[in-house]
Amino acid sequence: MERIVRKIALLGMGTVGGGVYKIIENQKEEMPFKIGAEVEVAKVLVRNKAKYADAVPAEKLTDQFEDVINDDSIDIVVEVMGGIEPARTYITEALKKGKHVVTANKDLMAMHGHELLDIAAKNKCDLLFEAAVAGGIPIIRPLKQCLAGNNITEIMGIINGTTNFILTKMKEEGMDFKEALQMATDLGYAEADPTADIEGYDAGRKIAIMASIAFHTPVTFNDVFTEGITKITAKDMRYAKELGCTIKLLGIARNTENGIEVKVHPTLIPEHHPLAAVNDAFNAVFVHGDAVDDAMFYGRGAGALPTGSAVVGDIMDVARNMLFHCNGRIGCSCYKELPIKKIGDTKSSYYIRMKLEDRAGTLASMASVFASNSVSISILLQKAKIGDTAEIVIVTHEVEEKRFRDAMTVLSSMSMVQEISSIIRVYQLGDENK
Repeated sequence: MERIVRKIALLGMGTVGGGVYKIIENQKEEMPFKIGAEVEVAKVLVRNKAKYADAVPAEKLTDQFEDVINDDSIDIVVEVMGGIEPARTYITEALKKGKHVVTANKDLMAMHGHELLDIAAKNKCDLLFEAAVAGGIPIIRPLKQCLAGNNITEIMGIINGTTNFILTKMKEEGMDFKEALQMATDLGYAEADPTADIEGYDAGRKIAIMASIAFHTPVTFNDVFTEGITKITAKDMRYAKELGCTIKLLGIARNTENGIEVKVHPTLIPEHHPLAAVNDAFNAVFVHGDAVDDAMFYGRGAGALPTGSAVVGDIMDVARNMLFHCNGRIGCSCYKELPIKKIGDTKSSYYIRMKLEDRAGTLASMASVFASNSVSISILLQKAKIGDTAEIVIVTHEVEEKRFRDAMTVLSSMSMVQEISSIIRVYQLGDENK
């Protein structure tokens, strides 16, 4: 067998970069048989070379991007730095130089993916980004290739492990949000600044990427409605269980007759839905297509080796394409310009927990406000009474969000309403077919 070596440059040597480096070393003997070529890490770009002196041979370490971009022997640039800049500039320069690129950068792909894919196409290069969504779970390639024969109408997923871990602890151990967040931090699931996770931004970037591919329309992070889990309480978890549901932070993208819905928010889902059983730091993506019907992809959505697994899979794909001279064969799939709905134009059912004055006529007044805004009540439960205050839980039928918001604005201004404690959207099976 002719000896072919594909040289790669790693941009970054943090958690994911370290995982990629380790997997490539572990797979060194297998690569020629799997892809017809050897893979060698030729350069590793880092800020501080001394920090990695024990992990990477000195001749491979560099702190200058010029050492990468000007090295004609490097075939593939692997960006695992994160952030928008300088990653965007580095990837652009690499593609224009004819180097293929693999990235795990969800922030960048959610904002500038379409622009970078256009640059890749013009230069007949591969730009692969499987690791940008759901870590080690294959979902980008399935959407682009395996499920390409489908008209996909919905993608729904638990795509942030930190928040799923927190909600699992709140459900199973009765913890409050702050206590569960602290545990997630102590165990390394949550960053020192967990804002991107707990406010839904991380999941928002991932659902934007998946929606773009599935619905063939450019969707960026700015198009995604995001709401985090900071207002979820252990009490809401208990009441959800009584309703036969659990609460998950979901990324939801739907292709409807009137446009695309793309959003991230806490959601009550029925206990019998497959996503309800996805616990701790695991991720899962649920896809509905007209031919495949329902399919679910499940696994570890983050971490050095799971994410590194997706990166190395892309590297191997690029190397195979190079062997058969077919790089750039699958690029941007956005050939449509479907409208993207504002959140107010979407429909949902709602769970509301509130405290009302416990006196005659209160429920009738509340029902009148709902009725005047076309909000129909499906379930009404009185959960507790303290003195002259009653705590009630309401679940509505499906209604346009802007009508629901109008009703809540009126209710919140009424003296009989002492507190609107929680509002959580409710997912109903079969919604994707409406």
